[in-house]
Amino acid sequence: MSAGWFRRRFLPGGPLPAPRPPRPRASPVPYRRPRFLRGSGSGPGSADAPRRPDARPVRSPARGRALPWNAGYAEIINAEKSEFNEDQAACGQLCIRRCEFGAEEDQEWLTLCPEEFLTGHYWALFDGHGGPAAAILAANTLHSCLRRQLEAVVEGMVALQPPMHLSGRCVCPSDPQFVEEKGIRAEDLVIGALENAFQECDEVIGRELEASGQVGGCTALVAVFLQGKLYVANAGDSRAILVRKDEVRPLSSEFTPETERQRIQQLVGAFGRGRLWSPCESRATRGHLRESDLSMASLPQAFVYPELLAGEFTRLEFPRRLKGDDLGQKVLFRDHHMRGWSYKCVEKSDLKYPLIHGQGRQARLLGTLAVSRGLGDHQLRVLDTNIQLKPFLLSVPQVTVLDVDQLELQEEDVVVMATDGLWDVLSNEQVARLVRSFLPGNQEDPHRFSELAKMLIHSTQGKDDGPTGEGQVSYDDISVFVIPLHSQGQRSSGH
Repeated sequence: MSAGWFRRRFLPGGPLPAPRPPRPRASPVPYRRPRFLRGSGSGPGSADAPRRPDARPVRSPARGRALPWNAGYAEIINAEKSEFNEDQAACGQLCIRRCEFGAEEDQEWLTLCPEEFLTGHYWALFDGHGGPAAAILAANTLHSCLRRQLEAVVEGMVALQPPMHLSGRCVCPSDPQFVEEKGIRAEDLVIGALENAFQECDEVIGRELEASGQVGGCTALVAVFLQGKLYVANAGDSRAILVRKDEVRPLSSEFTPETERQRIQQLVGAFGRGRLWSPCESRATRGHLRESDLSMASLPQAFVYPELLAGEFTRLEFPRRLKGDDLGQKVLFRDHHMRGWSYKCVEKSDLKYPLIHGQGRQARLLGTLAVSRGLGDHQLRVLDTNIQLKPFLLSVPQVTVLDVDQLELQEEDVVVMATDGLWDVLSNEQVARLVRSFLPGNQEDPHRFSELAKMLIHSTQGKDDGPTGEGQVSYDDISVFVIPLHSQGQRSSGH
């Protein structure tokens, strides 16, 4: 990425690109619910119908429609926050084809016999904001991006050790040693494929929304089972946990303005306290700074360009929004390099709106967005300004690897994936208690995992006599997958 491209793309007041001839506008992304909900009934939140304000039914797949691994699913639409359910879900089988290297550079992918396929499974949740379009595009697109990325590295994945050269050519006799010293394993190729797939999907969403004149973004939580391991990739504030008889293990971390405060502050950070560096400064002005400190390649682009805040925001964090009466007083603050707190004398520039404002799930980036990672939001701007939020957002997921083959799995071991509406009300431990109380008494029900997903959602709807006994209510869209590990984990050596 060149500095010129970044300046043209993101900086207010920067040089504008030459105007492009208008293109015919593409059709808007049509609203729909997940395909596996077809036949589950009509009404708000199901099939392709918009919501009705008088009901919030919990929907799940029709009996007889099996999801991968007999996983369970359920969803509920929001309480009049928007006309449509902005969550989306997808699941299915991944068949990754191997490529035979030959003399022809354009040789097609070969369809080999089934045992030479690398087969995996995929579950994904997308929580949309600013409309359902980005989540729908992600549900339609991300699995295809992932399959392409995996097919590009599958030869390395099935090797005893990923080769330096995918073609098998050995340029340097020490190549295997270098790979071993780096600790590169097959799972690292899967992690890289997931990271690249999220990036590719983000670019597709940006193009499609621009072409159709739509806006919006979404978080993404994906679980992929390959070669005996479960990979959980998260960009946003959805969550996945492993629930076992004696263990609750988080499989993801939430990415919000608060959890990523230091990264976001650093994007508009300073060399020295309170001093922003400008690329226009002379070498003499920079004085003692090392050449490596000034390298464009060694710094985030926005770190070099504090103009991203357009003079409207302060990057510093204070316990509350400062007022005029605070001028000249020493107050608590922290900057991007600080985990702790200190005091500073309040200046006029500190009275600007904070880069990150609010606490917990009420924290907002530039007063606008509650998440710091996700897909889309290419057109999102701060209200009544030309300040774009995309430079502050990451589409790269954090990937957690669960080695299923190494677990002594029990019949009731499950992974629970859900969008943030569930976790707003229930903690990991509460969900685990509900799972452990439900499954033992429903072992004969072939649809027990969808019934469990529905029960988890019902537990967020404010019934004082519910399993938590606390009467808590979530008004958000909620989508839940419950993925059983026991029977499939036992067969994973055959994949």
